[in-house]
Amino acid sequence: MIANLAQGVQAFTSNVFLVDGERTVLVDAGANFDGVAAVRERVDDLDAVVLTHTHRDHVGNLEAVKDAFDVDAWGYDPSIDGVDRAIADEETVRLGDHEYVALHTPGHKNDHLCFYAESPGILFAGDLIFQNGSFGRTDLEEGDRETLIESLDRVRERIDPTLEEMHTGHGPSVTSDPYDHVELSAQMARQA
Repeated sequence: MIANLAQGVQAFTSNVFLVDGERTVLVDAGANFDGVAAVRERVDDLDAVVLTHTHRDHVGNLEAVKDAFDVDAWGYDPSIDGVDRAIADEETVRLGDHEYVALHTPGHKNDHLCFYAESPGILFAGDLIFQNGSFGRTDLEEGDRETLIESLDRVRERIDPTLEEMHTGHGPSVTSDPYDHVELSAQMARQA
């Protein structure tokens, strides 16, 4: 079960996905709202926080969540404050009831990861890919358009055209032909 705990929040935050199951995790912690209360409305405990990247809108609630549930934060670069454990490129990570492959996808930020589970057809795209051909900003520190295009291509080549769900860092999740949105993002990034 995947639920966006930031849905309806009227503050600048990333989406915050609670992935319930064998290993209950939070994908990103969000910012500027009570993330701890949002988690507690759904579950009693967490096993970990898994980060797509460490921009402030994705980690503003991180310390509060880690303290409240006594969990570690997993991300690409453990040298970044708040990241306790490293997830390597191509490493398998359990989110809920499924195994996801972590894909290092810089271009928006150097420590950016996407998570893909082939059998249920689910992609956590972070701020790399959004609906309707949108893609992550490259005008921030560590942003680079060519690198972002390479990351978009990597994800596009890795995922299956039968992708069922794409959960993005901002905006709504895509459950209707998400593969087409990934392809369109790769095209639009080249044209922008």
